[in-house]
Amino acid sequence: MTEAVAASATPTAADWSAAVSTIRELAPTGRVLLICHVNPDGDALGSMLGFALGLRRLGVTRLQATFAGEFEIPEPYAGLPGLDLLVPEEQAWRDPDLLLIFDVAAESRLGGLVDRLAAARATVVLDHHASNTGFGTVKLVDGAAAATSVVAEGLLQRLDVPLDVEIAECLYVALATDTGSFRFDMTTPQVHEMAARLIATGLRPGDISRRIFDSRPFGAMKLFADVLGRAQLDPTAAAGHGMVWTYATLEDLARHGQRPYVLDALIDPVRCVAEVDVSMVVKELADGVWAVSMRSKGAVDVSAVAVALGGGGHRLAAGFTGHGSPGDVAVAVRDKLDNHLI
Repeated sequence: MTEAVAASATPTAADWSAAVSTIRELAPTGRVLLICHVNPDGDALGSMLGFALGLRRLGVTRLQATFAGEFEIPEPYAGLPGLDLLVPEEQAWRDPDLLLIFDVAAESRLGGLVDRLAAARATVVLDHHASNTGFGTVKLVDGAAAATSVVAEGLLQRLDVPLDVEIAECLYVALATDTGSFRFDMTTPQVHEMAARLIATGLRPGDISRRIFDSRPFGAMKLFADVLGRAQLDPTAAAGHGMVWTYATLEDLARHGQRPYVLDALIDPVRCVAEVDVSMVVKELADGVWAVSMRSKGAVDVSAVAVALGGGGHRLAAGFTGHGSPGDVAVAVRDKLDNHLI
């Protein structure tokens, strides 16, 4: 049985010590499997690969990194260091000695790899979701951290792993992704201090930002135009704070010859609508199944909305899997907004 982690919880000294001792005991000679969530984003991949490279620097040789589902690296992350450690889920060890889990708030986000939890000798969870359900043997969950990479860097420091440019690039991509290129509310002085440490290794942040945020195919631009053109504004939602939403279908992707990862950036132009607090993009996964991304400017706790609908996330950014039509999903969200005003 797991227990939800309090939103304000941060790892204790005992938690850090347990993580360090577990890794030092099992990693040098054991099989170490690192997992991030399905459909990985920059924080999931960057944190996992950066930590894997850190273990390699410690001399750990039996390393695998993976995620469940279709084995596809989104194009913005195709140049990350450490990709040689990635294997498809069917090739991942079924009974690793040590399991390290990154940016996963609930066991359901492990997909077909969830059985490794019971099979591993020990599991260390690194996460920053306030909605984390508290699974795993050792839990390093910091609901106040801007990204899971913040937790990963903290553990690497305690393991006496020095930063090099490859580790730093992975962690910087993770940090920049989850702070919206250092624009979101979780961007604290400590975040900028971490970014400075990473850049000091020799990174070129401009090159990374262009690759991650400012480069997409022409077909994706045309796809965005179609999807944004069907956006709907509901000014009375959330007790008058307002909601804007739109949806993208598999047919949209096929028509423009695009891969699903390009839709991850769609939330950005939607959330910029001045008249509303809540924004939402509903993305088709299969017939009647939708991945839902929500954002709030501060009036609504969208993580509470997501949890109520079977998902999770952060106060200002969260998601869940919806069912039915896009309209059904929008109605389900609207019905929850008034109950989760901040």
